[in-house]
Order: sequence, then C-alpha cells, then structure tokens
Amino acid sequence: MKILYINTVTAAAVLSCLFSFSVLAQDKSLPKDYYKASAIPDSLKEGADAVVRYAYDEITVKNQSKVVKKHHSIVTILNEKGEDEARLLIYYDKKFNSVGSVEMVAYNADGVPLKKYHKSDMYDRAAVDGISIVTDDRMLMLSHSLASYPSTIEISYETTSNSYLDLSSWYYQEPERAIQYAECVVKADPASGLRFKSHNTNIAPVKTTDDGYDKYSWVVRSVKAIKPEQDAVNWQVFPSIDFATNSFTFAGLPGNFTTWADFGKWQQALNSDVCTLPPQRVEQIRAMTANLPTDREKAKFLYKYMQDNMRYVSIQLGIGGLKPFPASFVDEKKYGDCKALSNYMLALLKAVNIPAYYAVIRAGENERPADLGFPSSNFNHVIVCIPFKGDTTWLECTSNTKPFGKLGAFTENRNALLITETGGQLVNTPKSTMADNQFNSEAHITFDENGGAKAKVKITATGGYRDDLIGLASLKSAEQKETLIRMLNMKQPNLFEVSPADDKDGTKEVTLDLEFDKFCDIASGNKMFYRPRVFDLWKATLPIAEKRKSDFYFSTPIQKSCVTTIDLPQGYEVETLPVNQTLKFTYGSYEVRYAYNAAKNQVLSTTTLQLNNHVIPAAKYTEMQQYMDNIAKAQNKKLVIRKKA
Repeated sequence: MKILYINTVTAAAVLSCLFSFSVLAQDKSLPKDYYKASAIPDSLKEGADAVVRYAYDEITVKNQSKVVKKHHSIVTILNEKGEDEARLLIYYDKKFNSVGSVEMVAYNADGVPLKKYHKSDMYDRAAVDGISIVTDDRMLMLSHSLASYPSTIEISYETTSNSYLDLSSWYYQEPERAIQYAECVVKADPASGLRFKSHNTNIAPVKTTDDGYDKYSWVVRSVKAIKPEQDAVNWQVFPSIDFATNSFTFAGLPGNFTTWADFGKWQQALNSDVCTLPPQRVEQIRAMTANLPTDREKAKFLYKYMQDNMRYVSIQLGIGGLKPFPASFVDEKKYGDCKALSNYMLALLKAVNIPAYYAVIRAGENERPADLGFPSSNFNHVIVCIPFKGDTTWLECTSNTKPFGKLGAFTENRNALLITETGGQLVNTPKSTMADNQFNSEAHITFDENGGAKAKVKITATGGYRDDLIGLASLKSAEQKETLIRMLNMKQPNLFEVSPADDKDGTKEVTLDLEFDKFCDIASGNKMFYRPRVFDLWKATLPIAEKRKSDFYFSTPIQKSCVTTIDLPQGYEVETLPVNQTLKFTYGSYEVRYAYNAAKNQVLSTTTLQLNNHVIPAAKYTEMQQYMDNIAKAQNKKLVIRKKA
C-alpha cells in the first residue's frame, strides 16, 4: 500500500532494459494447436488475460564479451487486459547492442494469419526515459491493433551484445498470464563460469554439452495464471531465474564477478580517475569548512552546499551508465546524474579528509535486495556512505531537499555495495521508524448555524509525508488543492488557501485555510450531525481475503496525529459526542478521544494512528483488514449538536 509518493529518480534505469529479455512466424515444427484459441485447456483460462502457448528463450555466451539472445513466443490474448502482448519494444544502442531479424504475426482465433510485420515496420527512436537529456540508447517499437478476442500474436527476434555485465533473468510468468509451454536454454563457454539462481520456483535445469558449450535447459508446462494480491511485491511472488557469469567484459574493460569483492574492485578501478578536484577548489572547500569543529558538521555543510548548487541531470553515453563524470566536470557545469553527484560529494568530502564510499544499490520502493550469495549486477542507483564512528551516515545526492543522513523508501532497508579500496562490500542501509515518517496536524473548526464551517489546519510532516508536501510546490494552485483534497479525504471546500511555511531540520509545515458552505452531513429539525474532523487520518479499507498468500507491503512505518478544536455556533450545544475508541492490531494502533467544554462551547478531539512495521505477514492480513474496517467505522461516528432550549 502506497502511503506516499517519491519523486527521486534512478539514473541507471535504462541499463537494465538493455539486458532484459525481449520478445522473437509460424514455425512449421510447432503444433498447429498453439495458434488456435479453442485448443487452450480450460484449466489455463481461469484468471488469465492471456495464455503463453509457447515461449522459447535462448542465451548463448560466446565469450566474456559477446552474448547472443533469441526469443520466440506465441501468445493468445483473451481480453483487453492482455493487449500489451500485441506490442513489441526492443532496446538497443549503436555501440554495444544490436538487433537482428524481427518478425511479428497476428492470427485470428482459428489460427489464420491476418498480418505480418518485420523490422522495417518498427518505429525507431531515442529511448527517452524522462530523466536523461542525452543517451545512446534507442528503442524499436511495434504495435498491432486487435479487432477481436481471442487473438494470437507470434513474435520472434534476435539480439547481440558485444559488452555485458551479467545476463539478466528469465521471467517466465507475468501477472494474469498462464503458461502452456515455456523453455529457456543457456549455452555458455565453460571459461565464462556461468551461474544461476532460482526465485519462487523449484524447476531444475537439464545440463548437457552442445558444440563445446555447457548447455542448461529449463522447461515449464501448464502453469495457471497468478493474480497479484493487493500491495504484494512481485519479486516475492512470481518465478524467475537469474543468470550471471564469473568473467565479463563491459565497454572493453574485463572484470570478474566471482565475489562481490571482485566486482567492487572493477568498479573501483573504473572510478579511480574521476574523484579529484583542482587544487584551488580544494583550498576553497577547506576554507568554507575551516570553522566547523567536527567532521559531521563539515559533511552536513558540504551536503547542503551540493544540494544548493548542483542539479540532477541524467546523461547516458557510452559507459556513462556505470562510470561517473569527473568531479571537476560537475563542479564546473553544476549538474550530474546519480553517479556524478555522488562522486562529486565524495570529492568534497575527500577535500576535507573525511573518508566516504561510493555505494551502488537497487533503488525503488520495496525493491528486491541484492543476494549475498549470488553476485550480479542488479543495481540502478548510486548513493554515498560516510562511516562515522558509531554513526554510519547515508546521503541521497540526487535530491535537493533530503535532510542530511536520511534516505527514505527509495533506498532504505536493503543492501548496498560499498566500493572500497579493497573491493566491494555488501552492507545494509537503515530502516526508517515511525518517528522518521510523521504527519502531525492541528485543526480549528468554527461551525455556523447554517451548517457551514471555517477551518484552519496546520500540518507538520517528516519523511515521506514531507516529500509529499514538498512535491506540492511543483503543482499549479488548482492541482495543489485537488491533490490535498484527495490525499486527506476531505470534503470539497468552497474556499481553499494553501500557505507553505517552514521547512527546517527535515520538518515541513503547511497551513490550510478552508471555508465550507455545507460542512454538516445531515440537518434534522433543531439538530445537526457532523463528522467531527476536517479530514481522516486513515482512509483505506481492504477486501476480505481469508487465504492471503503474500505479505502486505506499506511504504514505510508511519505515525499520524490530529488535534481538532471545534467551536459550536452560538445558541447550540452538544447532544451526543462520538464514543472514545482504542483499536489495536499486531503492527499498529488507532485511538480517538473526545471531550466537550461547556463553558467554551467547544469540542476537543485527539486522534493518533501508528504503524510500527511496513511489512505485514500474510498470516496477519485478516487481522489488519478488520482493524482498518473498524477505523473506518470509528471515523464515521457522528457529533450531534442541537439548539439550546
């Protein structure tokens, strides 16, 4: 469940596309039933939007610098939710990765060919990712418009890579896809040292030899579709097999992936000539920090200096996906990607003799961590680690707003590979707590005798909630209001003013001024019924699922509170206060308290919500679902006021 959104970017994301499986017309050796929708076994249609009738992936590791991949698939699309199977997207670049023959054939439900496409029919364009301003990466695109369902699409093509780090993975099943037959074959030069690791599957390969290659074959048959459960993470559910070699050559630079330490040595050598600033700049940096007494204060100052003076820009050229631009380049141009900015931060720290490390990591909310026992290149981001004694500090260098030493859901709670003088070392990034992700508010509401209200709300936020409020600044005024109304689940106000306040020491403040022509839910006779709050601390409910299989993921642990003061209209008094409630489940609590001050004619309520762990085991789902239902019921209790007799 996403509690917040993160605007951080991943600078190396395009690289992962280069090595992912892509999709390769009617093969005479295959059974014709693969092309006929009527031949799909009923058991494979259940819960499926498409059925993979046949899929064959072949990877041939020619040597430590050349890999050839072939793909051939026949997929029957059952409904509009499976339409993406009629689209083909292949990434390549003009230097290291090329695309050979391509063919797509569309068939009707009876397996009759309708249209054939070739590589010349594909749209060729730069692989603009919304992040990079310039890149070597390109994409070939092709899409067939389906006239009816079921329809079948056959795709085949071949790619060649003359440079690689690892061999990516075989993801043989996607959500709502059933598998009739799928096979993956990997052939490797024995000297390359092929390795593989299975996730969420027990299928074992058959090993043989083929023309001097070690050959491994995996086959799956008759796999029913899987529907992802709400807020599960796919890497814990769907099967995959990772592939890697011990030796590799990337951009002409040979390396070894036998251990994490070995890969770290390769990256360290790659970075060895880019982390130095000109002597005059070193002296200026030392002068800027000369009056700061501790290394921590110096590091904090330099991090803020970088945030204030540098901006994130992604440039992916040649080996730019792995090697940062020199620190002197960033210092002069005032921009860089995640690698370049992290390397620049290291150069600033180096100038004042503070040891720190370049750290590569798999970024993304609740992403799969690197495997300690299976060295491979699944990283897409770079951050910085400062090993202060007793207080290791992590820096996100692509953000101009992150507090010093805070990461957030994008990179927290997983392992990063530190690039040290002696090689790579996997270490854990910290996990945030409730105190790191707080949303606290104070609301003062004044009811009027016509059922309207005025309200002033002050919000203070840290962590992910702070990121949300900072993100509002990039929106137009109307969009800010629409976003806040949706986020806070509040009634539509007639007047709405947003006033950003302080952003200090990792805490962001925002003030809302609101007016409602109708705030009361129901008016009956001399009584008015209200939900006694401007907004809900929690708005989510969950469907009943008695046999939940997957763990449930939130973004982070959280802590929320609201103190609400309500001034009643003159001549009115409280008839009924909502009851006080305390709700608990294993990983959280919700409490609300109400009080009426007759002398001031005010209602005071205090509400708190806590979630102390962001991963809820599947066995606790029902308990959490009932807990959320009870919160919704508690928030729907009415305050009833009446005219005084």
